[in-house]
Amino acid sequence: MDRLRFFSIGSGSSGNCYYIGTGEYGFLIDAGVGIRAIKKALKERGLSMDNIWGVFITHDHTDHIKSVGTLGCKCFRPIYLTADMHKGIDRNYRVTEKLQPSACKYFHKGERIVIRDFEIQSFPVSHDATDSVGYSFTYGDQCFVIATDLGYINKEAADHIAKADYLVIEANYDETMLKNGPYPYPLKQRVRSHVGHLSNEHTARFLADNPSGRLTHVFLCHLSQENNTPETARRAVTEALAEKGITLEMVQPLERMQPSQVYMFRHYRQE
Repeated sequence: MDRLRFFSIGSGSSGNCYYIGTGEYGFLIDAGVGIRAIKKALKERGLSMDNIWGVFITHDHTDHIKSVGTLGCKCFRPIYLTADMHKGIDRNYRVTEKLQPSACKYFHKGERIVIRDFEIQSFPVSHDATDSVGYSFTYGDQCFVIATDLGYINKEAADHIAKADYLVIEANYDETMLKNGPYPYPLKQRVRSHVGHLSNEHTARFLADNPSGRLTHVFLCHLSQENNTPETARRAVTEALAEKGITLEMVQPLERMQPSQVYMFRHYRQE
């Protein structure tokens, strides 16, 4: 079996889209950037739409679904989401290419989906969308988890994170920068609420207080342009881990507007 690999196409309020898979096939998580940018990023990494076996949606906010209708109805990729997410997409006036039911593969939260060598399971997260989930991708003996756009880490998310070898997790804002920043007070309250976003400090504290002994790579996603910087986010997490004597192979903030490099993980090991 081929090595597991991951890359980000965009991560932030301007658009979110990630690839998880192998060199032969894989999946997109969210579709919040333009279709041309998605195709370009795939092509530059030796992939095309033919290599995409499914698109998994986390929730119905525009920065996660901008191109979902095009991917489902013009590129003919299966879109995995809950029925409630689809209702939210239908109500979102910013999505110009609507997603037709024929392109949808509906699932219930917690349901296990098997596609070739991958087992995918969703879990609920707390965010102010119509419906919101994170995902766990199991590939052989390796587990990749993504938890983005969540106001706090609930038990279901914590349970999945505890099993992760590789984790994409939100580090949206620095608390001091948000407090002193340009957002109006109601927006600041929304961001820091339990249905808003995780701060650097929330993420750092959780990872430091809940070591799994399994986690090796952490990718920090959905960083705010106004209320965070990559180095601020990285420092918050690495310092919190260091205080507990925890060293990871990688703590990497993801670029907001640019695709990342391809991160390749260890070879598959059959147990």
